[in-house]
Amino acid sequence: MISRRTFLGGVSAVCAVGATENSAFGKVVHGSAKGDATFDAAALVDIKIGTGGHGHTFPGATVPFGAVQLSPDTFNDQWDWCSGYHISDTSIMGFSHTHLSGTGCGDLLDFLVMPGTGESKIVPGPRSNPDAGYRSRFDHADEHAEPGYYSVLLKDYDIHAELTATERAGLHRYSFPTGKDAAKSGHIIVDLDHSYATNGQSSVVTASLGRPAPDMLAGGHTTKAWGDGRQIFFTMQFSQQPMRVVFYQEGAEVPAGTQPITGKSLKCVLFFDTAKSPVILVKTGISGVSAESAANNLKAEIPAWEFEKVRRSAREKWNQQLTRISIKTENETHRKIFYAALYHACVGPSLFDDVDGRYRGMDKQIHQLQGGQRNYTAFSLWDTYRAAHPLYTLMTADRVPDFANALIRMAEESPAGMPVWPLQGCETGTMTGYHSAAVIAEACNKGIAGVDYERAYKVMMKRAMVDDYRGLGYYRTTGYIPCDLEEESVSKTFEYCYDDWSIAHVAKKLGHAEDATMLVERSRNYRNYYDKSINFARPKLANGEWAGPFNPIEMGTSKKWRDFTESNSWQTTFGIQHDAAGLIEILGGQKQFLAKLDELFDQPSTLPADAPPDIAGLVGQYAHGNEPSHHIAYLYAYAGQPYKTQARVRMLMEKMYAALPDGLQGNEDVGQMSAWYIMSAMGFYSVDPVSGNYIFGSPLFDEVTVNLGNGKKLEVVAHRKSATDQYLQSVNFNGKPYTKSWFNHRDIANGARIVFEMGAEPNMEFGSQPVDVPPSLTLEGA
Repeated sequence: MISRRTFLGGVSAVCAVGATENSAFGKVVHGSAKGDATFDAAALVDIKIGTGGHGHTFPGATVPFGAVQLSPDTFNDQWDWCSGYHISDTSIMGFSHTHLSGTGCGDLLDFLVMPGTGESKIVPGPRSNPDAGYRSRFDHADEHAEPGYYSVLLKDYDIHAELTATERAGLHRYSFPTGKDAAKSGHIIVDLDHSYATNGQSSVVTASLGRPAPDMLAGGHTTKAWGDGRQIFFTMQFSQQPMRVVFYQEGAEVPAGTQPITGKSLKCVLFFDTAKSPVILVKTGISGVSAESAANNLKAEIPAWEFEKVRRSAREKWNQQLTRISIKTENETHRKIFYAALYHACVGPSLFDDVDGRYRGMDKQIHQLQGGQRNYTAFSLWDTYRAAHPLYTLMTADRVPDFANALIRMAEESPAGMPVWPLQGCETGTMTGYHSAAVIAEACNKGIAGVDYERAYKVMMKRAMVDDYRGLGYYRTTGYIPCDLEEESVSKTFEYCYDDWSIAHVAKKLGHAEDATMLVERSRNYRNYYDKSINFARPKLANGEWAGPFNPIEMGTSKKWRDFTESNSWQTTFGIQHDAAGLIEILGGQKQFLAKLDELFDQPSTLPADAPPDIAGLVGQYAHGNEPSHHIAYLYAYAGQPYKTQARVRMLMEKMYAALPDGLQGNEDVGQMSAWYIMSAMGFYSVDPVSGNYIFGSPLFDEVTVNLGNGKKLEVVAHRKSATDQYLQSVNFNGKPYTKSWFNHRDIANGARIVFEMGAEPNMEFGSQPVDVPPSLTLEGA
């Protein structure tokens, strides 16, 4: 029996910096990054944040932006189990090697492994009756999660399970029971039929499984879930040679000597002499190319059976990533939320290539990367272009060229064109717009080198000017998308406006002045949706008339489909990011705009019965739990009242985030929900990411230092008499008084120091003059 005391004691040597605080997932350690060469930032991460409520995160082992996410699966169906795990569960199906972080759709959960004792079973069994399958009960008190490592006690088998990972491989360590209660043999099931379910059934279409060596398994499967036709392969090696191996095909035992096998439902049970050797390690390489490539990845990344070495390496990778931003604060809750957010912001996008540079493209073919390049996937672009990718240009700019080039390659290879929501060689097509354009254009406008912007421009312009894609034809010819001809027409038009604005920056950078002018002008198409008689954006019919009946809290005007994407007219009315000045004008001017914006936050938080669950975290009709609202609190600055931005943003940081499993409003969305907090806590936010402009908010911490790379740093200091001081009194930028409520990326690219003087009462003069408000609809930075 592995006692809880022994189980948790194993983490103390790693968590050795500062004072400790107990949590359900082990220990959280606090320290200071300043001048401390041993600072262990990974110890500050509370991974359980986001694993409850609708956060949809997972607690298992991964490295920053890694291909492998080795984590427990508690259930593989329904919305709140998109990551395969929810903290409300009390039993575990097993441990699979790929997981999505914070998404609103489910997939992956590839190649489940589950150890056991006693009678072997080949189905997991329901949560309501774990004894009916190979599931095991567990207690959260017996779980420990830290960056790069996860462990749990499987109560039904008395097995201590531990997981760690490299970029393309996962390593398991299973400690079977010893002593008088030990079983004579233990077993491990490998279940290739396990997947995120579709309509309650396995999403596996076809699979293959073989035994290339006495201590190895290899194979793969093709799935049809969120990603249609997704192909993934593995090679798995065991530290002991099994005494016996039994294969199952469609639920029936397969006679010995008939491997490899193919089919839809393939499984394997391996039996070991655990009485003699109670600790078994399992290492697994994965690949989108082939099982042979998975074996190469495994050999390159985990050549030996050194679990602690791999675990230390994973933690070191996380510390290198997490220490790119350091903070100083006395508020432990803020610190805990910040480091959990920083961790989640660096889980995805995820690597999707092999050590030899090969990868499976969006055309399902195998491609070869040029030397030194890397390929990535799982871009939640409708979400992450807003704050996560701007954050990457600050704290991990070295990865941005690979992110951008991956999106360009996808656009060239994919039958669907510009990426929308790409997942492991599949275009899911989820969400509106094609915001890969925004991510690439932001990199271009911020001067990120190493990206082939000429190739990018070709695929961007093909989508913008040629493709008959989701209402774009109407958008080009009539200036709006009729709601009786295309679903989510209002949101799609607004998204296409921003994509036009994005591409215009690349056009100007590359010398295509006429294209840039045309695209900027077309990015004003959003104006065609504003009904000045009611001061709302609303759907319009093909005949040019307003659609009705209209209610600003409804998802649309028709029972046929929605007119807005995961939002309503209240949120969409303020959905313009690139032309706030134009929005202010169309809503009647500064006074009327400010009144309307106040009204948004002061409305009843009433939603219709058909509202999607993504519209969460309501303050009036502002919905922080979904991305269309994320920039709205910062719009006050464009109307000369940044003090209202400061108050709203501070309120949102305090109310919308908590150091709890259900501490996120809505899905985490592959880093976006976390990135909003990180950026806002630092004191600024990217309302219009492509422009490179950042809008001042209300800095949460006393000091922030961002390592910009190449020896350059951004330092942000907030002087305040009380921790509750939330209003900017004055700003000093690089030693000089600064009256603007915004700055541009070029102002900090070579390092900068921003000092805020904070107070309890608003300074209504700061940022109130026309010369000090953020610019709109200008390509000055391009």
